[in-house]
Amino acid sequence: MSKIVPVRKAGNGGKQSRTALSETLAACLVSSDLWDSLETNGYASMLDSPDVAAAAGAVADVVSSATIHLMRNTPDGDVREKSELSRFMDIHPYSLGTRKTFISWIVLTLLTAGDGNAFVLPVTRDGYLEDLVPMPGAFAVGTGDESSYTVSWRGRVFSPDQVLHFVYRPSLRRPWMGRGVRVQLKDVLKNLRQAAATTNAFLSNNWKPSVIVKVDALAEEFSSPSGRQKLLDQYIKGQKAGEPWVIPADLMDVIQVKPLSLADLAISSNVELDKRSVAAAMGVPPFLIGVGEYDQDSYNNFIRKTVIPIATGIQQELTKKLLLSPDLYFKFSARKLYAYSLTELAQVGDDQFVRGIMDGNEVRDWLDLSPRKGLNELVILENYIPKGMIGDQKKLKEDA
Repeated sequence: MSKIVPVRKAGNGGKQSRTALSETLAACLVSSDLWDSLETNGYASMLDSPDVAAAAGAVADVVSSATIHLMRNTPDGDVREKSELSRFMDIHPYSLGTRKTFISWIVLTLLTAGDGNAFVLPVTRDGYLEDLVPMPGAFAVGTGDESSYTVSWRGRVFSPDQVLHFVYRPSLRRPWMGRGVRVQLKDVLKNLRQAAATTNAFLSNNWKPSVIVKVDALAEEFSSPSGRQKLLDQYIKGQKAGEPWVIPADLMDVIQVKPLSLADLAISSNVELDKRSVAAAMGVPPFLIGVGEYDQDSYNNFIRKTVIPIATGIQQELTKKLLLSPDLYFKFSARKLYAYSLTELAQVGDDQFVRGIMDGNEVRDWLDLSPRKGLNELVILENYIPKGMIGDQKKLKEDA
């Protein structure tokens, strides 16, 4: 079976009279299968899915919780710089929000509406960075040979070096363009929406009675709706809970019916599989969207495999576009994002302290404790000495 689909011809910007409009309509013949693929019940964004919203929100919350450090390269290693620029980036990069809301918006846009792309407009005054303005709705337009692109936003066109362009999973054909996870999740989200619709329809369906009353349809009093209602009012309605029904033996027959349950429809198992597919595509452990139980190793793997790569992409774009000095760079401090027990943290701090690698206040900072006087010196146990001084130990000389 085929369907005829009307197709509007371009012209006059859509402003036509009824006569002219009828003359610009054409039709094409499509099969039922193609019509099913073309037909839609309306647009639904990825964030309309509770599972995608939970997964993307989890990633955004974790990435935005990491502090942003301004680091400087030195001959003895990289050190943290503390200045007005570092405070700006870590506390209030966006005039209408904080670092938490700013980074959350970037990550959510990358994973959902931006389809792997998020744009931010730097605002400067007298050569100083004043604000980083999110650009919702901005999109990239490639040049003819796809070797470069421009960014369009609110009627303005920007070159790539004028905006911050954060990319998630770059396209193979256009490396400057992100591709996100929309394609991978298309069919899965469709199944989840259908499962939710089926569940709602099942729970709200009125056509699943637990009792069926068989009556003689040939009897005149039961042939009309009013007659059947009279029967219910006379023999069934008004009975107290648990009270037996007293009905004429030859007049009706009462049958108990067990309706189908959601378990019979196997919806829960299919939904769990789809949820795990969403978790895999978004790079989060399934327990973050309500499937399975919490596992510390899975969570730490989520930090390494999903959070750190996204944070690295953001910090590199900030460094590339905002910093002029080759010795400076931005860095997300991700150490505190991992799931460690207090015992594990204390053990690491104690081991580094007795080896002279961390001083006492660094250990206290490791445990989120305030510093104390007298703990800024490195200490080391007596028997921890360089390899070349093994023969100079006092006890060896006394024995000699």
